[in-house]
Amino acid sequence: MPSGSVKLQSIKKLGHENHSYDFSNEEPAGSKNAATSSKGDGKNQEDADLPAIRVGFFQLFRFATRNDVLMMVVGSLCAVVHGSAQPLMLLVFGLLTDTFIEYDIELNELKDARKECVNNTIQWKRNYTAAPWDWSLMNNSTWEMLTPLRNRTCGILDIEHEMTNFAYYYVGIAAAVFLLGYFQVALWVAAAAKQIRVIRKMYFSKVMRMEIGWFDCTSVGELNTRMSDDINKINDAIADQVSMFLQRFTTFVCGFCIGFVKGWKLTLVIVAASPLIGLAAGLMAMFVARLTGLELQAYAKAGAIADEVLSSIRTVAAFGGEQKEVQRYDRNLISAQRLGIRKGLIMGFFTGYMWLIIFLCYGLGFWYGSSLVVDTEEYSPGTLLQVFFGVLIAAMNLGQASPCLEAFAAGRGAATIIFETIEKEPEIDCLSEAGYKLDKVKGDIEFHNVTFHYPSRPEVKILDQLSVPVKSGETTAFVGPSGAGKSTAIQLIQRFYDPKEGMVTLDGHDIRGLNIQWLRSLIGIVEQEPVLFATTISENIRYGRPGVSKEDIIAATKQANAYDFIMDLPQKFDTLVGEGGGQMSGGQKQRIAIARALVRNPRLLLLDMATSALDNESEALVQEALDKVRVGRTTISIAHRLSTIKNADVIVGFERGRAVERGKHGELLERKGVYFTLVTLQSQGDEALNEKARQMADNEKEPARLNLSRAGSYRASFRASLRQRSRSQLSNLVPESSVPMVGELGPRAYSVSQADKFSNAVPEDEEEPVEPAPVTRILKYNLPEWPYMVFGSVGAAINGGVNPVYSLLFSQILATFSIIDPVLQRKEIDGICLFFVVVGVVSFFTQMLQGYAFSKSGELLTRRLRRLGFQAMLGQEIGWFDDHKNSAGALTTRLATDASQVQGATGSQIGMIVNSLTNIGVAVIMSFFFSWKLTMVILCFLPFIALSGGFQAKMLTGFAKQDKEAMEIAGQISGEALNNIRTIAGLGKERLFVDAYEAQLDAPYEAAIKKAHVYGACYGFSQCVIFLTNSASYRFGGYLVQQEGLHFSLVFRVISAIITSGTALGRASSFTPDYAKAKISAARFFTLLDRVPLISVYSDKGDKWENFKGHIEFIDCKFTYPTRPDMQVLNGLNVSVKPGQTLAFVGSSGCGKSTSVQLLERFYDPDQGRVLIDGHDSTQINVSFLRSKIGIVSQEPILFDCSIEENIKYGDNSGDIGIDEVISAAKKAQLHDFVVSLPEKYNTNVGAQGSQLSRGQKQRIAIARAIIRDPKILLLDEATSALDTESEKTVQGALDKAREGRTCIVIAHRLSTVQNSDIIAVMSRGFVIEKGSHDQLMALKGAYYKLVTTGAPIS
Repeated sequence: MPSGSVKLQSIKKLGHENHSYDFSNEEPAGSKNAATSSKGDGKNQEDADLPAIRVGFFQLFRFATRNDVLMMVVGSLCAVVHGSAQPLMLLVFGLLTDTFIEYDIELNELKDARKECVNNTIQWKRNYTAAPWDWSLMNNSTWEMLTPLRNRTCGILDIEHEMTNFAYYYVGIAAAVFLLGYFQVALWVAAAAKQIRVIRKMYFSKVMRMEIGWFDCTSVGELNTRMSDDINKINDAIADQVSMFLQRFTTFVCGFCIGFVKGWKLTLVIVAASPLIGLAAGLMAMFVARLTGLELQAYAKAGAIADEVLSSIRTVAAFGGEQKEVQRYDRNLISAQRLGIRKGLIMGFFTGYMWLIIFLCYGLGFWYGSSLVVDTEEYSPGTLLQVFFGVLIAAMNLGQASPCLEAFAAGRGAATIIFETIEKEPEIDCLSEAGYKLDKVKGDIEFHNVTFHYPSRPEVKILDQLSVPVKSGETTAFVGPSGAGKSTAIQLIQRFYDPKEGMVTLDGHDIRGLNIQWLRSLIGIVEQEPVLFATTISENIRYGRPGVSKEDIIAATKQANAYDFIMDLPQKFDTLVGEGGGQMSGGQKQRIAIARALVRNPRLLLLDMATSALDNESEALVQEALDKVRVGRTTISIAHRLSTIKNADVIVGFERGRAVERGKHGELLERKGVYFTLVTLQSQGDEALNEKARQMADNEKEPARLNLSRAGSYRASFRASLRQRSRSQLSNLVPESSVPMVGELGPRAYSVSQADKFSNAVPEDEEEPVEPAPVTRILKYNLPEWPYMVFGSVGAAINGGVNPVYSLLFSQILATFSIIDPVLQRKEIDGICLFFVVVGVVSFFTQMLQGYAFSKSGELLTRRLRRLGFQAMLGQEIGWFDDHKNSAGALTTRLATDASQVQGATGSQIGMIVNSLTNIGVAVIMSFFFSWKLTMVILCFLPFIALSGGFQAKMLTGFAKQDKEAMEIAGQISGEALNNIRTIAGLGKERLFVDAYEAQLDAPYEAAIKKAHVYGACYGFSQCVIFLTNSASYRFGGYLVQQEGLHFSLVFRVISAIITSGTALGRASSFTPDYAKAKISAARFFTLLDRVPLISVYSDKGDKWENFKGHIEFIDCKFTYPTRPDMQVLNGLNVSVKPGQTLAFVGSSGCGKSTSVQLLERFYDPDQGRVLIDGHDSTQINVSFLRSKIGIVSQEPILFDCSIEENIKYGDNSGDIGIDEVISAAKKAQLHDFVVSLPEKYNTNVGAQGSQLSRGQKQRIAIARAIIRDPKILLLDEATSALDTESEKTVQGALDKAREGRTCIVIAHRLSTVQNSDIIAVMSRGFVIEKGSHDQLMALKGAYYKLVTTGAPIS
């Protein structure tokens, strides 16, 4: 057998490279779990892995069909036979060695001039023995001649002929190995692909059947990772890993069998040392697994911070929190870095330890074995090699089998959660056939003593003994402060949840007894934030009812007042609405949603704040549509605006989860209860003022239809898109395809923006191609660590030299067996064994050095890059984030992956390269020195050996990418489905999404089957190359020994040196994809670092001045958003505010109100014109100085996932703030009393995005945050629009307090908020059409007057 061939390669592998086997490039292979049985392994893993593993290994195959089982059985048989091939080779190898040694001994004997070959035996030459007895001549050599020679044959051995036979054996085995390798892999991979497809289908369809409460407790992000990563882990556990494991395990068994059969003594001696290796492997696996887990957790925390910060970048910028966030992020990177370094050190230590033990084993084995050969002559030298390598191969293969156990454990861990979900029965199964369907539905709904709390927050009671009847055919309005349980009641009617006590009935039947799909088909719902799917308008409406005709769709859109605007669009009903409806304005989305609800022809219509997010004009249209469709249906409407509620048949007042009053508008006003307070609060401002104006209007008989500017309905309001940002964490999963920053300007702009959209629709992956970064620049970032890298490289170089030295020693031992002089022979053997020990000790230290040094430099680099990258991201101007390529999700991924991939170009990569190069260099030089002819022959095979190593690496990386692409579309479907699960459940469309998802699984499956064959062929090829090499080289070696008198030990020396270095070369080449990836990642990173932001937060340049007054002037400002250059948003804005004054902007949505505020904050700079602050041009002012003087409260305040106290402190990031200041700010914001009522007071966590609080509460925290800055300029952007009246009153009070003595800019929809401003500016299409105080504008009888007299909230 090739001396080192496969063996050596394996030894080298044991830990020397961090990959379990040449190929499985996926898993960290330092992790060799030497636990022999998977049972033992399970135990270790359970402590290490967090999810307890509750799935047995064979349960992973529970979805296998008969065919799959057959394929797996055949594959396993092939693997077992393949596994026995290596040990069989040893038998051939032993004979081959014996043949060589015999031939060499014969040569050595005949070199003695006193011997000759007679009749095929070696004898003393006659003339010596016949000489006269001259005792004086007697010396040692002659005495020796008197002893009769051992029976040594000669002249029979034709070494070339023998070697030819051996060459045939090798070729035969190679052919068998190729076929077996092919089948073993191809069958298993194909079978796994089939099962995985089944698992994906079952998992997704089960998730879609789960009740909504389950989704409240499970994050969508988590489900998405489970669908991709966890199922891939199961795939790894049931695919080719199983056959590899069987193959290696068989080799292990056969190797030991050969050892014990051929020579049990030596076997026992070697086995005695092996527990040491096993122990090290086990410990290493355990440590590495644990550290990797911890490292991932540590980074996950930093990743979560990055994601949160990037998705609320406007808030961070407004409050100048950039440096604070970079530090917070960096702090969370430290622990990940520490763990990474520790992991490197531990891996280095154990790898070194294993090498030490292995070399000690060599020394001991050869020393003891040679004494058995030479002294007691129990073994022939060939037997010694068979036994020694038999045991060695066995041990190696056991080591290599253990990473497979890890893959199994990981697969079982992943399967635990997935299979549990598949088995879990949903509490409310939306796809079940069970339940009654009533023949006739009247539409009476009643709540009987319903008590309810959300499953995700069991401690908060939402509904408390609620009893409300809703009569059929009537419109019932639910009113009450936010958090009173209005929306919850609606969700119970849809049966998203079941009440904890009491029941909800439809026509007297408990809805729990009715069929769910049927029940939901009776209900049409329009929500505050309607969800549209990323398809055409007509498809979106079709979701309402399958198989609906085109006529019905048109009828529904006419009823919903949507028909006209749809027909104005260039593609009419086939217009794409964009991701989440992002291409439509709020009013348009709302009307499409209404049409979708109507097309169902529902018995029950549920309107949850259906108009609150709209501006006035859109509201009037939508409201009109709703009034049309309410007729004859049972309608429940939740609203905050009086105009919406007044004409309801019954009004129900909610308070703290109970219905406290019901009746008509007039009756309830007399009762002076909840409703009365709401009404008076909202209208006391308007009433008196408007009375006079109204009379005047009546006299003029002016049609009180407001027609301020058509722009409104065509403009997706900027705010809606912002709100969408904060709502859809979608951006983390799917890059936002152009959320319109400010919507379109009528049909023309629409067509442009559509065209625009397609021209910009560059698929994500094909970002502008980046030139791979020069390595020098990557290394420059790693400069501070140069000492580590130098030491690491020295260690790596020495480690690389170990292999060739090994083959030198090994062949030297063989040479000693043909030495005839016993004393000299013994001395040689002892020397060589001692040398083995020395090599072992050296390699222990150098391995440790290499492991530690490179992990240290690599981890420091990763952390440095992550910090710099994050800092660079936060330093970009806001316009940069509007580009969908830079959505929060994309940027977070970039930080996580790119930074750690760059490490692949430095650190361990350099180690690997240095290692392989010295290995190959030393080997080749040595081989040429000893026999250049043989070296040339073997070098012909070297490319193939290297190729086989490279092949495996390439295959894995190549396929991973294809798989990912294939799964992408399916992933988009599942992502959209899971994000909008409520809408889908409300429409009863679960089945449709499940079918769409399953249809997308065919492509990945086909790809996987194709891959199985290629993969199998490559594996077979890579396994048989080495046998072919051996066959050629030993045959040629035999020729050289016979014809050119080459010493046979040199044949072994050259062959083993080159072959081991060949596998090293293969390994080095297998690293190139990492390397290329690293260079591209680095290049992407550097483009980010090199980008110069248009508005730089970090620079100290720019004006700062002492007594900042807050005098603001806009002069001729023109502006377009960078992502939508064809949309003029501001069109010559002129307006000014003196210090301490309040300016109010009013106008329909999309007229540029919020945009002007963003120019003031310097999120953007105007394209033309100037913004002056205290007479300084805004573009010349220092950015952070300017922002530090401004406090902002926006419509949807964004809070960070930390305590209330920290959120308030965020307002002032310049210094330390005491709790007293926080409390006084909270008191000013009327927040203090509420906070004190919470169990943890100011330490209460607000949840991600403030989700644990109601809107009013969030809003007041945002106000406190603005107050604590003590700003000179206060910006209130729709600060109260999303609140109900009662919260609004509190918040408005807080705002009025906050405005004292500050320059203030207010944007509002409601009169009460605006009328007492110093200046009111009415905007339209990006410029001011009239301005003045309330009274002046009323006298003007212009646009403002019309707004006021129609009694509508201004928009």
